[in-house]
Amino acid sequence: MSKTRALLTETEREQIAGEHGDQRRYQATSRVRRRIDAELSKDIEVLEEHHPELLEELRDVVCEERDHDE
Repeated sequence: MSKTRALLTETEREQIAGEHGDQRRYQATSRVRRRIDAELSKDIEVLEEHHPELLEELRDVVCEERDHDE
């Protein structure tokens, strides 16, 4: 079974990491920002109404503090 993306595609991960130049980094950042502002907000609304437990799982992952030295 193939992997699916969460918020970023593999290519966008590379672009945001600067592996394809500044212009590609800017473009990828803009695409991801639009997803966060529009699509992710809609997804959260659906989860709030129809599956609050799943929304809580999402919050746990997004809000989890990470050790940045890993």
